[in-house]
Amino acid sequence: MSHDPVFESGSEAIYTLRTTAPGPSGRLPLGAEQLRAMSSGELFGWTQNAGMGWDPARLNGKQFLVLSTQGGIRAPDGTPIALGYHTGHWEVGLLMEEAARTFTAGGAIPFAGYVSDPCDGRTNGTVGMLDSLAYRNDAAIVFRRLIRSLPTRRGVLGVATCDKGLPAMLMALAGTLDLPAVLVPGGVTLLAEEAEDTAKVQTLAARYARGEVSLDYAAEMGCRACGSPGGGCQFMGTAATSQVVAEALGLALPHGALSPSGAEIWRDLARRSAHALMALERRGVTTRDIVTDDSVHNAMVLHAAVGGSTNLVLHVPAIAHAAGLRRPTVDDWARVNALVPRLVDVLPNGPKHHATVQVFLAGGVPEVMLHLRELGLLRLGARTVSGRTLGENLEWWERSERRRRLRDKLRQLDGIDPDDVIMSAGKARERGLTSTVTFLRGNLAPEGALVKSTAIAPQVIGPDGVYLHEGPARVFGSEDAAIEAIKAGAVQPGDVMVLIGIGPGIGMPETYQITSALKHVKEGHRIALVTDGRFSGVSTGACIGHVSPEAWAGGPIGRVRDGDRIRLRIDTRRLEGTVDVVGVEDGGVAARSPNPALQPDGRVNPDTRLWAALQDASGGSWGGCVYDAERIIGLLGRAIAAERSSSGT
Repeated sequence: MSHDPVFESGSEAIYTLRTTAPGPSGRLPLGAEQLRAMSSGELFGWTQNAGMGWDPARLNGKQFLVLSTQGGIRAPDGTPIALGYHTGHWEVGLLMEEAARTFTAGGAIPFAGYVSDPCDGRTNGTVGMLDSLAYRNDAAIVFRRLIRSLPTRRGVLGVATCDKGLPAMLMALAGTLDLPAVLVPGGVTLLAEEAEDTAKVQTLAARYARGEVSLDYAAEMGCRACGSPGGGCQFMGTAATSQVVAEALGLALPHGALSPSGAEIWRDLARRSAHALMALERRGVTTRDIVTDDSVHNAMVLHAAVGGSTNLVLHVPAIAHAAGLRRPTVDDWARVNALVPRLVDVLPNGPKHHATVQVFLAGGVPEVMLHLRELGLLRLGARTVSGRTLGENLEWWERSERRRRLRDKLRQLDGIDPDDVIMSAGKARERGLTSTVTFLRGNLAPEGALVKSTAIAPQVIGPDGVYLHEGPARVFGSEDAAIEAIKAGAVQPGDVMVLIGIGPGIGMPETYQITSALKHVKEGHRIALVTDGRFSGVSTGACIGHVSPEAWAGGPIGRVRDGDRIRLRIDTRRLEGTVDVVGVEDGGVAARSPNPALQPDGRVNPDTRLWAALQDASGGSWGGCVYDAERIIGLLGRAIAAERSSSGT
């Protein structure tokens, strides 16, 4: 029999063994009263700390926990030993290391834990997307359990980025009310030179299938879109928007969002964040003092001002719920978006489509806030992890050397005027920037729908700011069927694609491969999309999502037929609009039976089915897809009592 490396390596070194070793030298720095009062767990924890190599003489230091979404195995020289799910979490271990060394230098003891996260870009168009949104709740629970499982920690530093890992971390930190907590955003990747950005590159397959690019072009562009190996994508999608929201909430240091991954300024943020956390602990400031109704308001204002991802309509209420605060409603979002102008020209919204790293150099979140302060839209008394109020942070920023030098750097590096990236309200209005999100009603969405109106192609919007579109419905019961129709050219300009059955009932997968294809294929801007699912933060176009009730809840969207006339009206200035089926018989669409295309998806796993049921009982997608423990426990109690009563037990 030939040698089988699965059974035998052939190495003699494996037989060099021992069963005992001396153990760590030294002694625990214990006093008599201290030892008498110690729990067995705390004492054994000290024993294990020494066993892991920590200097026993330094075990009386305060303990701080560093949590992250790190993924992959990265060699010290940066080469991959095992890949992560995405570039966003590939380098965040370097931030953890900087923070941990800072804690140690301050006489504290750092601990570290990890809950890695998936990549929405990697799972788009695959069965993996059915786990994406559900993962967020699971990860937040695990993060919180890890925090509570180190009972001696004095504060928590979260290091995270990307579409679900960062919202999960924010939910976990916001729910840790009695400890200080600081968020270190994982930063953004650089633009690649002479290459497509990470949003457009995802449409290569659709463009190739339609004969719009060559195979050689697709192969080259697909290889080189990432300008650096770490950081979130280059556009104001869910990952970047979540960083902005974290800073606006006061959980991240001023000018912490969107820093270039791997750069010294990015590492410096981790060190300063560790110092900030130790200072908060000394002063007795906890997350309860930071995450308040005022900070949630500021987060919603910044979301609108940067033209952020519609996914934050799911995540901000979830963060508020975790903190025990009132969840923002659709009416709250509509009110904020009506008041707050979009001030930032950034991918994917335009008009010039700057990258997120250029927004950072232009001044990032605090620069946007200076303009919002002038408009009276911020609650400046909100406390932040800097140890100062938001208003005090902005006073520092306005006269800081950091602001001046980084804005000059943008001019030097890219020849871009920072005031063309982050604008005053007047300048933004002159440049045609419209507000971010419009919430819709109509006979297809009795409980509401939304559209990222700032991302609708300007050439299809009238001089009055109104987008009008009426066309025949093309109904699809799956994302696979919809993308195949686009690739085959079977959907024509003027059509309205109606994608049904992908709402919260099956995990609410995002549909970026559809929306990105419509942006980048020829005449795609003249095709509209209506769905009960959600979109990637980088989605553009007349894409109407979150249609409620969803098809699986009996909503009228599940009863539309091919050829129905769909009328869309979106006022991008007044931020109001409708989505309707017109010209139907008496009784309307709601009186019909479901479209035969609405079929159960056998790929939906039991974990996601349970997530769907729990979040539905807790307020559904408009409530942030959270788990409301008290309501769920109450419903289960009544159901169990009713079952026992009916069975006579």
